[in-house]
Amino acid sequence: MKTSDIVAIQKKVGTTPDGFWGPKSITACQVYLRSLMPVPNPWPGTSQSELTDFYGKAGDESRLTNLNVEGLGLKYEGRAVKTVLCHGKVAESLHRVLAALAGTHPEILAKYAGCYNNRMMRGGSLPSLHARGAAIDLDPDPNDNHTSWPSVAVMPFDIMEAFAKEGWLSAGAFWGRDAMHFQATR
Repeated sequence: MKTSDIVAIQKKVGTTPDGFWGPKSITACQVYLRSLMPVPNPWPGTSQSELTDFYGKAGDESRLTNLNVEGLGLKYEGRAVKTVLCHGKVAESLHRVLAALAGTHPEILAKYAGCYNNRMMRGGSLPSLHARGAAIDLDPDPNDNHTSWPSVAVMPFDIMEAFAKEGWLSAGAFWGRDAMHFQATR
């Protein structure tokens, strides 16, 4: 992102608009996004026991649903996407976010990179939220797991706000990297 983009985010989250993304900006950003989340937050915490209690076992495809996304502009590798395979508990929430983004960021939805994928966390031994159908990736090339946000990754902040309004965590804002990743956890 450009320094002016970082300054704009800093102004929005109520911290010193100096273009330097450090601990104060990170904290202010996370506090701001949490303030947008519903109370109580409808999603579980991130412990494996909470995830299993809420979503069931990772890889349990009986809990998944095909979310109709026709007309929202999602594309995977340039091909139109008609449905997104996701957990039934996140389907309505995910549809609301995607419908909102269809009007504001069609270019991001045109770079959809997946939801359900029965796999472990990258570099880890625990199941990914993708293995429960409770995470989605958008625009991966400039926002991948090894690219820091917002200094290098370019995921627009208003996309993070849209997910936060549904209680979802944005990895870029909460982990400082992997800005393509959004998950239904608190």
